[in-house]
Amino acid sequence: MEFLGVSGVLVALMTAFFLLLFFMLTFCWCISPILILNKLKRCGFGGPTPIFPLGNIKEMKRNNSNIVHSSLVSSNLTHDIHSTVFPYFSNWQKSHGKVFVYWLGTEPFLYVADPEFLKRMSAEVVAKRWGKPNVFKIDREPMFGSGLVMVEGNDWVRHRHIIAPAFNPLNIKVLASMMVESTNKMIERWVTQINSGNLEIDVEREVIALAGEIISRTTFGMKDDNAMDVFHKLRALQVTLFKTNRYVGVPFGKYFNFKKTLEAKKLGKEIDHLLLSIIEGRKNSQKDNSQQDLLGLLLQENHQYEKGDGKLGKTLTIREVVDECKTFFFGGHETTALAITWTLLLLAKHEDWQNQLRDEIREVVGNDMLHLSNLSGLKKMKCVMNEVLRLYPPAPNVQRQVREDIKVDNLRVPNGTNLWIDVVAMHHDNEIWGKDANEFRPERFMDDMNGGCNHKMGYLSFGFGGRMCVGRNLAFMEYNIVLTLLLSKFSFKVSPTYHHSPSIMLSLRPTYGLPLIVHTL
Repeated sequence: MEFLGVSGVLVALMTAFFLLLFFMLTFCWCISPILILNKLKRCGFGGPTPIFPLGNIKEMKRNNSNIVHSSLVSSNLTHDIHSTVFPYFSNWQKSHGKVFVYWLGTEPFLYVADPEFLKRMSAEVVAKRWGKPNVFKIDREPMFGSGLVMVEGNDWVRHRHIIAPAFNPLNIKVLASMMVESTNKMIERWVTQINSGNLEIDVEREVIALAGEIISRTTFGMKDDNAMDVFHKLRALQVTLFKTNRYVGVPFGKYFNFKKTLEAKKLGKEIDHLLLSIIEGRKNSQKDNSQQDLLGLLLQENHQYEKGDGKLGKTLTIREVVDECKTFFFGGHETTALAITWTLLLLAKHEDWQNQLRDEIREVVGNDMLHLSNLSGLKKMKCVMNEVLRLYPPAPNVQRQVREDIKVDNLRVPNGTNLWIDVVAMHHDNEIWGKDANEFRPERFMDDMNGGCNHKMGYLSFGFGGRMCVGRNLAFMEYNIVLTLLLSKFSFKVSPTYHHSPSIMLSLRPTYGLPLIVHTL
């Protein structure tokens, strides 16, 4: 009897547990999102019909798989890439326009590809009151932690004030020699390969590795295996987070692919441990801590801030410094490397512009040692860079979260709404750029810093507002140095084996690498 009594209690507890779980899942997966959906409809927003708890994820995956299959049988090089990289947005625009709501699981996102709507909405919000979607902060925590790209409010102000001085032009000038040295090492390797008769080089792989070495040296002053260990682990983490069938936005969705979730956490902890040992070693070193790399500048600025009046609050903790280093490492190599990669593709395709840049380099830089003061004279190279960032923006979208109700005309964007700003769509929009929006025409930027764009919010190569990329000066410098050295030594043609299939893995990248035929000059 006693045994039956205990069994009855256990059965009752188990029943209560499963009932509680059922009601919790029902609320999270169905009731709560339906209430939010009805609220957004009352605010004036439409969009594709979600099916909870997946929202529109199933339709997005179906569109993506169709694009992958079609891209395998076509290698036509077209710059009209929006329907390839974001096929679902391209289809939804036809039905719902340039502003609508779609759903990642039970998380609604206000899709924006209308620069005027974005201008009116952002005019009401100061930088520190833009948030980041919580769903992405949780999902990308192993990669960015509480780095500058993820923090918000007063924390964002505190991080920005400490980090920004490290990226001012005077500080980053001292990093140029490291960039030149690393690039020359790659050039020597290429010359050896070409002389052996192998003219085809996977430029994407090479430039990504080069950028990894450059950021290792400019961030940490490292040339050793620790640097490449951090680089390879971050690359593995990126693949784990963004190249798997995940269910971002679905409550408890991380348990659908538990193995990948654990793998990402493990990689994140290993990267944290490596960076922490480097930072602690630098702090405890008997040497002068003002070593001229980004970590040295960051620690120096943090120390100066600590000695100040602290008007904006406390300094960065060691944990926050680790997260900023991860952000430097990823953001500092990925976006610049991809900008250089896409530039080499476009120059290989448009040899007239390749020759124009080479002539400009000879005229401005000459055959002498590269000096930073000369780089500012490369006007055509700047036009090419702007056009490349327009056609193939390494950061293909911008995400925000509204922290207060915003009224735009007869629409109301409720507090807490996630925003997805489609940079690729706006950069390829004929209504914004004209009929040649999908053509490579760097001359559009020659006498017009907006490139003929009819709206100032239509070109978002480095974000917008107060949250624009803090490291853009460093990116510009690396871009100019690497391209100047490469174009001075080599000529480039598109390899017959190249398959044009841009895709998203957080950044916009060539799916199958970038093989080019490279000749020495």
